[in-house]
Amino acid sequence: MIPSQMLKGTLEGCVLAVLRGEERYGYEISQRLEKYGFGRVPEGTIYPLLLRLEKRGAITASYRASSEGPQRKYYALTPQGRAELAEFMVHYRELTRAVDRLISETGGEPHAE
Repeated sequence: MIPSQMLKGTLEGCVLAVLRGEERYGYEISQRLEKYGFGRVPEGTIYPLLLRLEKRGAITASYRASSEGPQRKYYALTPQGRAELAEFMVHYRELTRAVDRLISETGGEPHAE
């Protein structure tokens, strides 16, 4: 499982990536993240994050009827959200290359002091 502090800086971009293909509701987004190995993302994390993205204009939300109970709030990327996702991907790739380089050049194993 990925430690929450490491996950914090990348979770917004990952949520945008989950929404890239189609609209999804909050619980479904959490399930997708869990499927990809992020562990269980609590409601207290995912819904405030979705609200921030919505207020910023990166996603839109709309309510739809559900055959399984009350209406669900579905989220979709906006053009601004697509631009943010593209920027996130560039920065994330830069970060992973830098970390990979550092780890490979320093031997990858912690040294005993």
